[in-house]
Amino acid sequence: MHIEVKNLNKHFGQFHAIKDVNFSITKGHLVGLIGPSGGGKTSILRMLSGLESPTTGDIYFDGKQATNLSVQERGIGFVFQNYALFKHMTVYDNVAYGLKVLKKSKEFIQERVTYLLGLMGLAGSERKYPHQLSGGQRQRVAFARALAPEPQLLLLDEPFAAIDAKIRKELRLWLRNLIDEFKVTTLFVTHDQDEAIEVADEIIIVQQGRIEQQGSPWEIYTKPTSSFVASFIGESNVIAQYVPFHGFPYLAEIQNEGKWLPDVNVLIRPESIEVRPHDTTNLATAGESGKVSHVHFRGDSWYLEIETGPIKLFAYQSVKERLYQPGDEVNILIHQISVFTAADNKIIENQAKKDPMPVFI
Repeated sequence: MHIEVKNLNKHFGQFHAIKDVNFSITKGHLVGLIGPSGGGKTSILRMLSGLESPTTGDIYFDGKQATNLSVQERGIGFVFQNYALFKHMTVYDNVAYGLKVLKKSKEFIQERVTYLLGLMGLAGSERKYPHQLSGGQRQRVAFARALAPEPQLLLLDEPFAAIDAKIRKELRLWLRNLIDEFKVTTLFVTHDQDEAIEVADEIIIVQQGRIEQQGSPWEIYTKPTSSFVASFIGESNVIAQYVPFHGFPYLAEIQNEGKWLPDVNVLIRPESIEVRPHDTTNLATAGESGKVSHVHFRGDSWYLEIETGPIKLFAYQSVKERLYQPGDEVNILIHQISVFTAADNKIIENQAKKDPMPVFI
């Protein structure tokens, strides 16, 4: 099912919760809806489902007006954070519930439920009750129940939030494979940006009731349209004041007396910072002198905090590379800086890498 939302607004009394929201979702895509708490994610999900009515605006399913359709007419499957399983029903009856409502034959229900439980890795659990299952198993039952009536649209509201971190990571890949198997259009709300980046075809970022950006995880990470998106997706060093970094003369044009001009935001991704020995001879004058202040082990990398001039930056170092210690003098090569102004956004490259000053040995 192809989804299109046009000029969607929602008021709760005097509060304008959703503000002129527009987006479309390609049939069969898995789309993550993310943003800060209270930003409007769940309100958008509830309007798509029919549980809430928009104040103004239109919702189209496959090009047909769906704004005023009832929940039952929309052909939607739901999965919620708290599973919402029927506690008094067995796993089999939970999954079969929607099919019984649709008055499907016993033979069809038996075949469909057996197929889904096998796909979910729950074969043999048909007679168990929800309280006899782990959190991950209960959520799989919730997915099976949602998929049983063959919905055209699947809506997921923080589906893995109540599950342990290790199991949650396993379920991400499982969800991606599941959607590929069923090819059902899916919109899922999550507060976990890593989850969205890992499994989604596209991400829609919502802040204060507005769409900040929609695009693939790669597009949003590498080409954020605002400083909010850049700081919300992934990690960034926020440069709060002007620093005359080598190779970035443009920065001098957007500051006045050491302060950024109004509406200017400057960020540096940690992967754009290369930490080298202080006596490096490779593009030495294109880098900045610094001192390591803290080192933290992150499993597959070292997290380094480095003081350079009046600011502190953080970067990552592979565990296979040289290990720096607090107090070590280093040379840090900044490859790129992201600059956001009222007029435009740009990623600027270190010009000193192209024409560095000579180093005589």
